[in-house]
Order: sequence, then C-alpha cells, then structure tokens
Amino acid sequence: MGKVTQTSSRKTEHIRINLDEDVSSSITSGFEEYHFEHQALPELNLSQVNLVTEFLGKTLRAPILISSMTGGTNEAERLNQRLAIAAQEAGIAMGVGSQRAALENQSLDRTFQIRKFAPDILLFANLGVIQLNYGYGVDECFRAVEMVGADGLILHLNALQEAVQPDGDTDFSGIIQKLEHVCNVLGVPVIAKEVGWGISERAAKSLINAGVSAIDVAGAGGTSWSQVEMYRAKSPSQARLAAAFRDWGIPTAQSILNVRNVDQDIPLIASGGVRTGVDIAKGIALGADIGGMASPFLKAAAISGDETLLTIREIIQEIQVAMFAAGVKDIEALLALKLIKTL
Repeated sequence: MGKVTQTSSRKTEHIRINLDEDVSSSITSGFEEYHFEHQALPELNLSQVNLVTEFLGKTLRAPILISSMTGGTNEAERLNQRLAIAAQEAGIAMGVGSQRAALENQSLDRTFQIRKFAPDILLFANLGVIQLNYGYGVDECFRAVEMVGADGLILHLNALQEAVQPDGDTDFSGIIQKLEHVCNVLGVPVIAKEVGWGISERAAKSLINAGVSAIDVAGAGGTSWSQVEMYRAKSPSQARLAAAFRDWGIPTAQSILNVRNVDQDIPLIASGGVRTGVDIAKGIALGADIGGMASPFLKAAAISGDETLLTIREIIQEIQVAMFAAGVKDIEALLALKLIKTL
C-alpha cells in the first residue's frame, strides 16, 4: 500500500473508531474540580448576556471552536461541509483535520475546501508539526493554508500518538527551530495544538519563545488518541503498548493554568474533554479565551447538518445560562471571574 493510500485509509479508520468505540481517556479534564459561585440575584437580563468575543483578529458570536477533526476521505468531506455550514450560521470558529493526505494526493483537496460554505468564519488549516522533521517546510504550510483559504495554521503536537503507531514518525529532535522558522515567515497566525495530552509549563515556554500566535492546550480528559491507536493495532503487543497510556496526560484545567503561569496574554484555546457550554465557561474563567470541542460535533455531524447546528446552539445556550447564573454579562467579565476549587 502506498503512502498516499495509507494516510487516507488511516483517516477513514480514525473516523470510524471515534464514532463507534470507547476512546475516552481515563483521566478527567479537571473541570469537575472547579465551580462557579452561584448568584441568586444576578442583576442581569438573560437576553443581554453577550457572548461576542475577538480571537486572532476575527469576531466570533460565541467563544467556540469546532476543533480539528477530519478530512482526506469522502466521508470526511461530507462531515466537514456540515460542520462548516453550521459554523457559518452560528458565527463560530473551525479547524479542519490534518491535511497531509491532501498534500500527498491533490485529488483529496476537495475534502478540506469548505471556505465556500463558510465565507466569514475564523478558519484554521492543520498539519502535524512532526512533518517539519520529515521533509515538510514552509511551502507545504503555505499550501495547506491556501487549500482551505484559512486564516491561520494549526500545527498539531502528537508525539505520544506517533510513538504508539506502527511505523510512527518519532524524531521530534530539533523541531522547535523549524517551528520558529515557520512562525517567522508564514504570514498568518500559527497555532500550536496538542491532541489530547495537554501542555506543560516547559512546553508552553518553548512554544511561546518559538513565536506561536496561540496555543490550544487540548488536555487530557476527552478522546485518547492512544486508545484510538489501540483499536488500529495490528498485533496484541502493539495494542497493549497503546492501551498502557490511557491514563497519560495533563488535565485540561491544569494545562490552561500552566500556560497562564508562563504568559498572561497569549491567545489560548481550552479543549480536551470539553463536553458542555459550562465546561467552556469554566475554561474561560480559568484563563482561556475560547473553548474547543471535537467529539460532540463529530457525532452530531454524522447524523445531519441540522443536528450539528442544534448541538452548537445548545452549547451556546449553556454558556449564556452559566454566565447569567454566575452574574457576568460578557466574556471580559467572565475572564475576570474567580472559580471555586472544591476538590
């Protein structure tokens, strides 16, 4: 099987496994350790609670990112179109999945080309940072951005996933200098995104020093990609290796605090085990600017476009009610709010 076919086939497997199997981390996101102080007299009209915010120069009607998930297959094309249409309607941000398959096979470009369905949204292209050590450079990053008409490029960090994959790309040595070069010359924001194991203070310092425009912590607590790879394993030994890491990672709540301990100002996305609008509100109160979700949107998009939009609207309502019950009228006030740590 050629490299192009392998990459596309892997994406098909990833979609199926995420929809059909239990791929949750055994670690929780950490949001359950924090609570809002309820305000019995919020002194607000619920309809006046304002979720509008700015992120990387674009206005969002709600602080939500449809996190990078998929692309490179016919099924992914259908899912991405539904997600894009819903994001446009709701006025939220979106990232596509890794575009490596399309860079290897131009006929797959169409599975990522969703700008025509969402002309106004904040949209991110996506490649694995590891590819910078395996022949990719600024040119491939430009191609990824141009392919989707993106406003920025997510470079995802998946060292552990590569380590438990058969024939994974595992040479991460010296990659920070290549990341810094991309940040310096690409011309659009570069967002560093973990894929589900969180960001340490050490990693945050390295990324910020390299010049990334934003960080998506993608902490432990949601989908475990080692579990996904366990289901893809071709041998019992390989499956056991992947399964050993189900409880690996830094919870999302702690990852947010880690980044903010290093830098108070860098744009920050809270994702990883985010399942409700209340989780997004907690992430923002802890220091993030917006919240990202993947699995709930993937499952909704697999049903229909209407279900996708309904899911987004439910999450928006949950954020709004959480802010109302906490007595804050806008995102700026939510960012300034202190949560109660109860565990």
